Amino acid sequence: MFIKNKILKVTLLIFIIINLLVITNVMAKESDKEIKLVKNQVEYVTELEVVDSNIKFNRFTFDSGLNFNYPEAVRGIYVTGNSAGGDRFKDLLNLVETTDLNAMVIDIKDDFGKLTYKVDKNSPYSDIADGYIDDLPGLLKILEEKEIYPIARVVVFKDSAFAEKHPEYSFLDDGKVWKNNRGEAFVNPFEKKVWKYNLDIAKEVAKLGFQDIQFDYVRFPEGFETRDDKLEYSLGDYENSDTDGVQKRVEAVTDFVKYAREELAYYGVNVSIDIFGYAATISEAPGIGQNFSKISENTDVISSMIYPSHWTSYFGIKIPDKEPYNVVNEYAKVENNILNKLENKPISRPWIQDFSAPWLYSGTGKVYKKEDVEAQIKALSENGIKEYLIWNPRNVYSQGVNYIQ
Repeated sequence: MFIKNKILKVTLLIFIIINLLVITNVMAKESDKEIKLVKNQVEYVTELEVVDSNIKFNRFTFDSGLNFNYPEAVRGIYVTGNSAGGDRFKDLLNLVETTDLNAMVIDIKDDFGKLTYKVDKNSPYSDIADGYIDDLPGLLKILEEKEIYPIARVVVFKDSAFAEKHPEYSFLDDGKVWKNNRGEAFVNPFEKKVWKYNLDIAKEVAKLGFQDIQFDYVRFPEGFETRDDKLEYSLGDYENSDTDGVQKRVEAVTDFVKYAREELAYYGVNVSIDIFGYAATISEAPGIGQNFSKISENTDVISSMIYPSHWTSYFGIKIPDKEPYNVVNEYAKVENNILNKLENKPISRPWIQDFSAPWLYSGTGKVYKKEDVEAQIKALSENGIKEYLIWNPRNVYSQGVNYIQ
């Protein structure tokens, strides 16, 4: 009896050990699968608080491997793809390093719909990549080392390359892709395939390390209200909307901004939107679909283009280009009045002017210098706006500017 009981106990013990080994092996395999899944899907884990309790949980967000800190206030310059990939980049780096500038807005998808950086030959974007920037990851590494905040400029609905390739997602005039008087084609903001196309590109560069995706030309073509009945195009999901043409356009543009922010949330980047300065002075721009308040409520940063040369006498200033301080001062008051009423107020980061506009004058006209740039910065600062971006299409910026006023 004793021997039988001993054999039974040993057998039971062996059975328990075998089962424990099997269970442990299964758990290890499952854990391994989870680890592999996590590695495939995410690079980094951040901790967020649950709103209604003190419990904390982990949410997956992407980490590019680069580390950029948001400046106390973004003060940046515009850099074309050609400049970023050429010898001019050294001079621009030096300008930022030796002054109180701290950011660069770099063309990634340009005004023609082309990518400015080199991609792999098997990339879905190989046919639209001009490749000015030979090594974009390397460029971002340089910016990280020099603590320069990187902003990717992505032109959205002005896109001749995509329009020519996919006329069904553009605007047609007698069966051909419609172009404006500058020979530029636009794609259709009503079409969500166009939205996704642009967000896929934005995600690619967010993965590389850009901290801010700035969308430009988030609108319909200028003067669209005069040709909307003449052009052929789809209304997409807005076909059955019971609103008029103006509101349909506003809905489409605003919805794109919401979509962009949602899609990029996983990457932990800021979303910024370029918008016409005059959009803040009217309830909504009827042709292009920009509603300043609605766009501002759905973005992290609003970047109004407030170049003095581009204004009419709206503020009672006869020749705005000649009075940069007064124009920017008057605009800032209008913008602050609107943004202060919003529940979700974005950062204001306007585009200001560091270029001359000889086309406004019969003679030489006003030549913009350091004092004119400083005047705009001062006007913003006095109205509580500390961030700004400086535009010069040739990337030639005034020397000796005091960038903090």
